[in-house]
Amino acid sequence: MAALRRFGQATFQNRPLFSSILKQCDVKTGTLQKSYFSNIFKQITTKHSYVLRRKWKVLACVIGTGTVGALFLSEKQKYILNAEFPGQSIAPTKQVHFDDDNSGLKLTLFQFVTCPFCCKVRAMLNYNGISHDIVEVNSITREEIKWSEYKKVPILVVEGVGEEGYLQVNDSTVIMSLLESYLNDKTVSLEKLLSYYPSIEKPTVGSKKKTKEVPHKNHLMFPEYLEDKKTPEERAEERKIRIWVDTVFVHLISPNVYRTMSESLETFRWFSEAGDWETNFSTFQRMSIIYIGGFVMYFVGKKLRRKYNLQKDVREDLYEGGSSWVRFLKGRQFMGGDKPNLADLSMYGMLTAMEGTEAFQDLTSHTQIMPWFDRMKKMVQGHQGAKMARDVTRK
Repeated sequence: MAALRRFGQATFQNRPLFSSILKQCDVKTGTLQKSYFSNIFKQITTKHSYVLRRKWKVLACVIGTGTVGALFLSEKQKYILNAEFPGQSIAPTKQVHFDDDNSGLKLTLFQFVTCPFCCKVRAMLNYNGISHDIVEVNSITREEIKWSEYKKVPILVVEGVGEEGYLQVNDSTVIMSLLESYLNDKTVSLEKLLSYYPSIEKPTVGSKKKTKEVPHKNHLMFPEYLEDKKTPEERAEERKIRIWVDTVFVHLISPNVYRTMSESLETFRWFSEAGDWETNFSTFQRMSIIYIGGFVMYFVGKKLRRKYNLQKDVREDLYEGGSSWVRFLKGRQFMGGDKPNLADLSMYGMLTAMEGTEAFQDLTSHTQIMPWFDRMKKMVQGHQGAKMARDVTRK
């Protein structure tokens, strides 16, 4: 730890290097890009002081035997998906099975366990009692999704459908809208439903690169012969709140869970518990990830606070986000009325990503959000969505 502190002090004396470290971070998931270690080493050896290079050699011993060693699991795992699947995915990290699953789907979810967007999808799958396999993706190498042109998580693979024997569904919001549309009417194939969510390219502000966006990803698809029990106003509200969760509330999470160095370390301890790191990594590897990750992400949190124009005390923004949710409820049990809708599941999933942190405890003690959260937990853990009637009927 003394070596790590000395490395940190030397890093701050070389601000161009420190800025480059932060640029390697994915601002939404809080993960480091694959090129992180090679880039930082290149800069140290070519343009920075002898003192920093010497400190790096010490830290490299820790990283080489700890974090990186833990991230490159030595045991090669077996493949499970059908022969048509281009990546021949690795064996599942976890298999979730529900005896009363009547979806008829065979799903594999590629995820980071504490990614808020992945937590959204898991909340929906669990609420509806849909069995699924989970593949935990290495957050640096992303080896498990090398087969995919789309490099973010979550990715959902549906086996046994489509011309190629599988469907790949990208983006947490698209996944949720697609599955909800399918559960409303299973006579329409997933392949056809997915065709209603085309992606388009659009320019990125301040960059020559173009990004792909799905314009109607918050919309559900209804055949003409189905009658929606919800009013157009209720559906519009659901879409509006889903967008708020994805574009406003999610950006309050990282600056709060990494608010101080102690909170950042505690958050990584929570990640260790949630991700079952004790099973997957040695004690030394696990502690290396916790302390190095916590150290780096503390400064990432500061960067994100500035990026999203949050107050100096980011807790105030978090409390306002929680209070906004309570106002959105308008006294209802759920955003969907007497049962959760996709807005409820999205918000609940986001909150479970931070449930074991000090920020979550502060949020629940400073707002009135906890009664709703407890109701949601009972609904999701009880798989109540599988037992309830859908909001659509045949005309």
